[in-house]
Amino acid sequence: MRIRLGTRGSRLALAQSESVARRLRAGGHDVEIVRIVTAGDTRPVDSVPGEGMFVAAIAQALLRGEVDVAVHSAKDIPLEEEPGLVVAAYPERADPRDALITRGGGGSLTSLAPGSTVGTDSPRRAGFVRAARKDLRIVPLHGNVDTRLRRLDAGEVDAIVIAAAGVDRIGDGQRIDERLDPSVMPPAPAQGALSIQARRVDAELLAVLAWHDHPDVRLAVDAERRVLTATGGTCRAPVGALATIADDRFTMIVGGVNSDGTDMRVETFGGRRADAMAVAEAAGRNLAREVMLR
Repeated sequence: MRIRLGTRGSRLALAQSESVARRLRAGGHDVEIVRIVTAGDTRPVDSVPGEGMFVAAIAQALLRGEVDVAVHSAKDIPLEEEPGLVVAAYPERADPRDALITRGGGGSLTSLAPGSTVGTDSPRRAGFVRAARKDLRIVPLHGNVDTRLRRLDAGEVDAIVIAAAGVDRIGDGQRIDERLDPSVMPPAPAQGALSIQARRVDAELLAVLAWHDHPDVRLAVDAERRVLTATGGTCRAPVGALATIADDRFTMIVGGVNSDGTDMRVETFGGRRADAMAVAEAAGRNLAREVMLR
């Protein structure tokens, strides 16, 4: 089968898409990588990204039939998906944690000097950093992984907090000083997971992609996103959730914080696998009652 795979053109997006393309080629399929420019790629430097900014153009290309498959970072997909599209597979998940990287290396969140500047593009990361270290200064720092690493090295900030999975996938994992414990900084829902998206009507292609789906990853991602939905937030909300599936048991750490570091709440929930979505729904509603999430 010939498959046109749509992706952003960043180094990380291409690495993610090539990993999926290799799987499909190993199954005997002819895969063409198609680069698509999204609104997230053309926004002004340090402007705040909107929900779906990195996926909308690719989703529309799928719906128009210009590509057959899209690969996204699962955390970037809007909570309300396009009705004509479906996530056909979630392959293995990478490290879901956030990572601290300093210019000189060898640092940690606790060892940063008072007044150090920490760059991030995320209200969630900003809030949890402030909750842990009120003496640090948060600096808005946007851009893809390469751009943020370059800006760190240029001295714009003393450290950055970024998704570990993205750094690992571009082969720079050795630069990570500290992989932050989820109890200190609960990851964004679906962080570290990839979504392989296709048209809902392409039954033959969906059957091919289904071979690459990991049910435990799918359940974890669905539960984490349910937490976010239950809070009434979007993918930019200062909410973290990380689910772990082990046989019939389900465990989830859920956290929320205001972006100024106040009202932090982090709790752990557990239960049977079959109850995962109900537990996630209740956890999200409870978090919304306890934290303003602004």
